[in-house]
Amino acid sequence: MSFGLLLLRAVFGLTMAVHGSQKLFGFFGGGGTAGTRKFFASLGFRAPLVMALTAGLAEFGGGLLFAFGLATPIASLSLAVVMLNAVGSVHWKKGFINSAGGYEYNLAILGAALAVTSTGPGRFSLDHAIGWAGMLSGPYWMLGTLALAFLIGFVTLTLGRDRKNEGDQARTRVASAKSREAPSTSG
Repeated sequence: MSFGLLLLRAVFGLTMAVHGSQKLFGFFGGGGTAGTRKFFASLGFRAPLVMALTAGLAEFGGGLLFAFGLATPIASLSLAVVMLNAVGSVHWKKGFINSAGGYEYNLAILGAALAVTSTGPGRFSLDHAIGWAGMLSGPYWMLGTLALAFLIGFVTLTLGRDRKNEGDQARTRVASAKSREAPSTSG
């Protein structure tokens, strides 16, 4: 079981760290902080730079913590909050299937993070080496992480967004996309 948890944590955590590095540093074809800030602004977030930095750090730092099995509930919480915000601001209205822009992928990430919080990170983890693994895992830790993630996500999606301007920003995105798609009239 410990080897399986190590594999899950390493692949999952490092994948999330790479995703966060796209947001923070522009690595792997990402938009960096400037591009991520513009994306959060288009979603109606009041402080898009803060959101860009927070989401990037949560994915990058949370992913690394998760991969190493260190402070597993905190790592899981950071990833869960980002996923719930992504679902609430982008994916929910598109349905379940990922190819249609739905929340399928986000749900898989959330499930994996919570599962490892419940089972613990395993013998090959820093939490285990420090002696924290037994203290920081179990169903109550998982439920607490999920509840806190929902609370933080709710606050972020309600108080952190300017809902009245969201429609204007969506219309601007559509108009911008249509102008890029318009055929050129020059020879």
